[in-house]
Amino acid sequence: MRIQPIDFGRPGALLTGLYDVFAPAYAKDDPGPVMSGRRFAHEVSTGGSGARAEAWVIAEDGEVTGGYGLSFPESGNTHMAWLFPLVVRPEAQGRGLGTALFDHAVERMRANGRRLLLSESPVTGVGARFARARGMTVSLALARRVLDLRKVDWSAFERMRPDVPGYHLRSWTGPAPDELLPTLATLMSGMNDAPRDSDLADDSFDVARMREHERNLTLSGRTGHTTIALRDSDGAPAGLTRINFDADRSSGWAGQSDTTVLREHRGRRLGLLLKLANAIRLHEHEPHLERVITWNATVNAHMLAVNEAMGFELLDEWNEWRLEV
Repeated sequence: MRIQPIDFGRPGALLTGLYDVFAPAYAKDDPGPVMSGRRFAHEVSTGGSGARAEAWVIAEDGEVTGGYGLSFPESGNTHMAWLFPLVVRPEAQGRGLGTALFDHAVERMRANGRRLLLSESPVTGVGARFARARGMTVSLALARRVLDLRKVDWSAFERMRPDVPGYHLRSWTGPAPDELLPTLATLMSGMNDAPRDSDLADDSFDVARMREHERNLTLSGRTGHTTIALRDSDGAPAGLTRINFDADRSSGWAGQSDTTVLREHRGRRLGLLLKLANAIRLHEHEPHLERVITWNATVNAHMLAVNEAMGFELLDEWNEWRLEV
């Protein structure tokens, strides 16, 4: 078999074919939203902000049979790589193609000077069995929860909003304005307090990286609503929350993105205030949306409590997997 790279300068049918394998495979085992083709192509070909990427496929008789993508962080944690996706057409499974692709990915890691591989899958099913068979172990236990916007009592949400003296909120739609990129970079540093693999160091954020991150939001066909908290006395950044969704409004799903409150501002219920305010804003501006999905590490007790207070209900559980090579 021949495993060939996708030329991201001219991805053509190979990248489209990889998505055509990915979408039904994930939809079969994933009750959540299916990633759009545009977002998939962008994420696989860029690896996200502060990273580079490559993807490889097996094509038989002109049709992609399987493939994988690797993302290599370059702004920090340059010892690791992220595997997404790794898929094989159902009718081609059982022939060792998945194992061949995985082994190839490990060799590409080594060639790029990486020693830690991370990926994720539902806790049960084909992906989990495959990960264990390849010697991967659980790095982090994750849970996905869903807020059904059709069932929310919005007047109750308004009553739940805590009064947090000394702070005010600012919100916007889509990418952050340029003048807020330094503020956004400061706030994103708070995400380093979220649970993560024990071998990962703090990530770094600066204006250049945040500008790339905001540009990627548009290039991936996404938009969203963001709310931040600022201290009244000096305008110091205090907290952040974001909800993103497909810009063409073709789906009823939205995804809760980053939520954080910086350490010196914690203990004031800013996290709950931010998430309630942004959810209310979402409802007012995006009445077509029906559900918001969010990911949390199962050990993140504070954020889980906030989500459950808002009415998020458990959808399923996932594992982040690790392999040292």
